[in-house]
Amino acid sequence: MKKNLSLAIFQHKDFRFFIVARFFMVLAINIQATIVGWQVYELTGSVLDLGLVGLFEAIPSILVSLYAGHLADLRDRRNIIVVCLFFLLVCSLTLFAFTGPLFYLLETYKAYPIFLVILVSGIARGFISPAIFSFVTQLVPREHYPHSAAWMGTSFQAGAVIGPALGGIVYGSLGIHWAYGLDSICIGLPFLLFFWIKKRSLPESKVKEPLKDSLLKGLKFVLKNEIMLGAMALDMFAVLFGGAVALLPVFAKDILFVGSEGLGYLRAAPSFGALIMAYYLTYKPPLEKSGKVLLSCVFGFGICMLVFGLSHSFYLSLFALFLSGVFDSVSVVVRSTIMQTMTPEDMRGRVSAINKVFIGSSNEIGAFESGISAKFLGTVGSVVFGATMTVFIVMFTYRMAPKLKELELKNWV
Repeated sequence: MKKNLSLAIFQHKDFRFFIVARFFMVLAINIQATIVGWQVYELTGSVLDLGLVGLFEAIPSILVSLYAGHLADLRDRRNIIVVCLFFLLVCSLTLFAFTGPLFYLLETYKAYPIFLVILVSGIARGFISPAIFSFVTQLVPREHYPHSAAWMGTSFQAGAVIGPALGGIVYGSLGIHWAYGLDSICIGLPFLLFFWIKKRSLPESKVKEPLKDSLLKGLKFVLKNEIMLGAMALDMFAVLFGGAVALLPVFAKDILFVGSEGLGYLRAAPSFGALIMAYYLTYKPPLEKSGKVLLSCVFGFGICMLVFGLSHSFYLSLFALFLSGVFDSVSVVVRSTIMQTMTPEDMRGRVSAINKVFIGSSNEIGAFESGISAKFLGTVGSVVFGATMTVFIVMFTYRMAPKLKELELKNWV
């Protein structure tokens, strides 16, 4: 019965196209992130520059996110996604060109041309995120929301598993030119696939609100919802302090001595764990004791990152990252289901944008934080500090957000 309920969502043709397109989009983003991280570290040898990669993507993404959410509640969401994918494709082709006719720019300016491309990519990703979240709920009925969240997580993690490993292997065996070429193909496919998905009409707005009032309305909605705010804040601080993705090139090259291919496996390990858990959650979403499950999994994530930071064994590091992905996948599905079930249709874009500011950009700001703390505490010290902060944040949230702690998603679906 659970299996049939989980797979019934694929009766909706547009959802099938959507999930495939999302997989290739995530695949391309992770291939690119792996290549860019290794390339920038080889060009400059600076851990701070690895953090700057995240910062150049985070700042524009944060700046446009709230307006992007407002736009997603007013304009055709599919068209927004298509336009954003076009710009992401242009960015991928530009990075590809840096390996050939435009290589002289890297010889002259080192990593700065790459930073500029990442900045443009950050703007596109800032606009696409609210549109993606808002659009998926228009493709399936409400009773499928927990399963759509789980399948969204599965497609995301599948791309996040295959992307880094594939990017590292292609880079290491065939060279950077082929790796960026593959990245361009993978981002081009979802651009084409979205043309096969039908447009969906938006709820008619009874009152035309000024931009400022519209944005404040979305922000007030989140701030008044203790469960949603608590889940967003918990994940934001966990990702901000607990992540170590930006420093993986340093671990691969200088601590674990496994090269670019090993970097691909390290980047893929958490996503592989998350993929397995996300697939399991498509059959058994965490609808009971959801709040306690969320808090326990973020705590487990922090412990895993602590083990990773202290490890000098490649296989132990892989296992710690794998388990961190298992725990992270549960928190992602719980948070996504909270947002889908508690948000009115006409506010999905704005709420998703606020979530993007809270969590999505904390990945990139967390990368910058890792780079800064690594400069002062060392690479290992940076990860250990972040993991310890994550554990304390979970303990603080447990005491300060009682409604989140007692959350039962089965009462909302």
